[in-house]
Amino acid sequence: MEKILTKKSFPAWIKKLQSYTVYSPEKQENLWSYEVIQNPDKLNLEHLNTVLAPKKIIYPQREIFLQFNTSKEGKPQIKEVLPEEHPAVIFGVRPCDAKAITLTDKVFGEEPKDPYYWSRRNQTILVGLTCNPPPSPNCFCLSVGGSPHSKEGLDILMTDMGDKYHIDSLTKKGEKLIKAAENLFKPASSKDKKELEKIQRESEKKIKREVKDIKNIPDKLKDMFESPFWDEEAMSCIRCGICTYLCPTCFCFDITDELTSTLPLKGKRVRTWDTCQFPDFTMHSSGHNPRPDKASRLRQRMLHKFQYHVENYQDYLCTGCGRCISLCPMGIDIIEILNKVIDHE
Repeated sequence: MEKILTKKSFPAWIKKLQSYTVYSPEKQENLWSYEVIQNPDKLNLEHLNTVLAPKKIIYPQREIFLQFNTSKEGKPQIKEVLPEEHPAVIFGVRPCDAKAITLTDKVFGEEPKDPYYWSRRNQTILVGLTCNPPPSPNCFCLSVGGSPHSKEGLDILMTDMGDKYHIDSLTKKGEKLIKAAENLFKPASSKDKKELEKIQRESEKKIKREVKDIKNIPDKLKDMFESPFWDEEAMSCIRCGICTYLCPTCFCFDITDELTSTLPLKGKRVRTWDTCQFPDFTMHSSGHNPRPDKASRLRQRMLHKFQYHVENYQDYLCTGCGRCISLCPMGIDIIEILNKVIDHE
């Protein structure tokens, strides 16, 4: 279902969605972040890449699984804490970030399914925005099977057409969102559709960075496990974990029990994001660490995204958003590394 919505009418659409928690990109101290919309009239979708992908809303950085304590009689008491069930809408989702959520779906959708993740995922509507121009000079979505106007994982795809948006409803969830303010929309004309095609063609031409011969990357990586190449590439890494914490596809986590008091015993079990780039990520209780240095951890990151995940799920665990390149304090560039892998003898 293709519709046209004027930009003047956009805030009125948001105001009709009172039964949802509505998020959109918001600029805070020169950085963009997905936040709950407080004032629809000030909504701005001319955003660059957000620091954190909208993944953080569906799969938060920190969540409580259960609370525990001891009763007056000394008996243990445990209470499960499940996420509050409330429908949400995220506006301005970039196609690469929507694709990333579909990749996380596959991992957390395997048995046993993750009830915490899916309680939010099933209630969240993703409204995408075509990238024209790219939100980052380091975008390389075309190299990993995406595009600036990909519909994968989205319920609606919006395209900026000057003083209006082309609205493409892709799922029943998306149609429901449009019906909430149906009088604000009009059907897309043949002229609108031709203009849309032109915008989409132009958007792809604006993606300047690429990984060459990416189809051969998985096989090349298999032969490079023991290569000194990884020592050379990891020399500048400072083990900050930015590349993985900001990645829209990374899903590793840790689970810890946090005590708030010991007498009486009281605490909570918490899941938090974790990163394979930290030394203690693979530390055994014996003291042995199978990935003891920066080189082995960088290698793990690259092989997970471009070999292991391809073998297990037939897709790259990377959507080409470019965050890890743009925000790495040491300038480590995943595109340059992959291109070196292809050229490696």
